[in-house]
Amino acid sequence: MDVARDVAPDAAAGVLSTGGIVRPARRPAGWKAPGPRPVTPADRPEVWPGAGEDLCYLAGDFRILQRVDGHRWSADDLVTAWFAAEQCGGDPPRRTVDLGCGIGTVLLCTAWRFPEARCTGVEAQEVSAGLARRSVAWNGLEGRVDVRHGDMREPVSLEGLGPADLVTGTPPYLPPGTGIESSRVQCAPCRFEHRGGVEVYFEAAAQFLAPRGVFVGCSAARQRDRVVRSAEASGLALEVWMDAIPREGKAPLFSVYAARRPAQGARGAHGAGDAHGAGETRGFEEATPLVIRGADGRFTDTFNALRRAMGIPVF
Repeated sequence: MDVARDVAPDAAAGVLSTGGIVRPARRPAGWKAPGPRPVTPADRPEVWPGAGEDLCYLAGDFRILQRVDGHRWSADDLVTAWFAAEQCGGDPPRRTVDLGCGIGTVLLCTAWRFPEARCTGVEAQEVSAGLARRSVAWNGLEGRVDVRHGDMREPVSLEGLGPADLVTGTPPYLPPGTGIESSRVQCAPCRFEHRGGVEVYFEAAAQFLAPRGVFVGCSAARQRDRVVRSAEASGLALEVWMDAIPREGKAPLFSVYAARRPAQGARGAHGAGDAHGAGETRGFEEATPLVIRGADGRFTDTFNALRRAMGIPVF
């Protein structure tokens, strides 16, 4: 099948004959994307966006399929993927798992950052898992990246995933009934704990995390005590916590954290370390907050450095 003919985009609008949208690249003149290159299969028209979908740039030349009216990748996904890579230091993971991978943002960013890694995403929403699988195929990653459609609370969904050197997850953090749930496809379960919250993610990660592996997650900043308790209940220990501030002078928008097994040197013993806050006595490093935008509304140098590290151009 001639994909170029059957799903060819309109050059001006970027709209395919299928009704899907191909978003153009926004790049400075002369900028060349770093990292691995996608290898889009020539005979798979289904990997291109259909009606109500678009194909957007993500990391380097990797792209991601999204619903125009559904859940879309955002800063918390990007920061989680970057923070996870930072926690690996100079020891690239051989096996990674992204719990509740959604449309595959963190999964794809991790696959881009670690081109030799074998990566798996687990996602309960069928529409999101389907988009993630098609994005994996569009980027030519099916040989080393896969997506499981399943609920991580069910043992069968986690079979054979370990030992994983890096586990990531961006859990929903709003209990049902605490806000108005969006009627848009995918969105409510991405924000509300329909299948559990951070506790479920820690319990799952602890089942297959390698002895020297790291679990990196994202949460609302106000849930730090809950994250610490969840780590301890699963047999892990919080090691690093970092707040992300949307704009200089504002309160944290979300936070990212890293946890490991205590036997591997994590500083999670009671009564030690640098953490502080109401009711907290457990020890872990509190990293310098990440400020995304300065008082002038422009991205900070720190956030621009993060973007460069994840293959995103800086203007």
